[in-house]
Amino acid sequence: MTTPSIRLGVKRGSDILGAAVGLAVLSPVLAWSAVLLLITQGRPILFHQLRPGLHDVPFTIHKFRTMREPVHGESRFRSDDRRVTRLGRFLRSTSIDELPELWNVLRGDMSLVGPRPLLMEYLETYTADELRRHDMRPGVTSWAAVNGRHTTRYTDRLALDVWYVDYWSLRLDVRVLCMTVGQVLGRRDVATTQDIAAVGFPITQAADDEADES
Repeated sequence: MTTPSIRLGVKRGSDILGAAVGLAVLSPVLAWSAVLLLITQGRPILFHQLRPGLHDVPFTIHKFRTMREPVHGESRFRSDDRRVTRLGRFLRSTSIDELPELWNVLRGDMSLVGPRPLLMEYLETYTADELRRHDMRPGVTSWAAVNGRHTTRYTDRLALDVWYVDYWSLRLDVRVLCMTVGQVLGRRDVATTQDIAAVGFPITQAADDEADES
């Protein structure tokens, strides 16, 4: 029986190979997406944000930008539906907006499969059990994503992330990747905007604070 360290080493090696092949094969998609974003939205093409990674260590995630900046009087947290562009909705529904994260995988910030990296603000709201989702590298796709994706309640997604950490195996990763391909091709369980009421604090609190300041 292989040791956990060997299995994790194989997982990391698979991540490097998979991300490198993915970037090479999908380079035309990445290039065309970048060109279309430049034409329709201008710069910047990429969206960068600090997220908690393995053992809560912050890293900068990279995605294609799918939203315009809020105008005066528009809440950053409550205006997703208005600020997501037409091209942005397509990129989100096809998960193309996530492809730049393959660079994060190459760097070692992320894995192909693992709990999705959420906002830094969420860290202070997790229970001790939910914090264990950071015992694995965050993933481009996840067990929670292929079990309801955006249609699953926020707390249920966290529970699925912890289940993944407890029962992780290389076979499970292969299963998640195969399910992800089917999900993306079928565009199942996709929401192109975030319902902050379903997430709750701290996002709803941030939105309320922003409204009080405007």
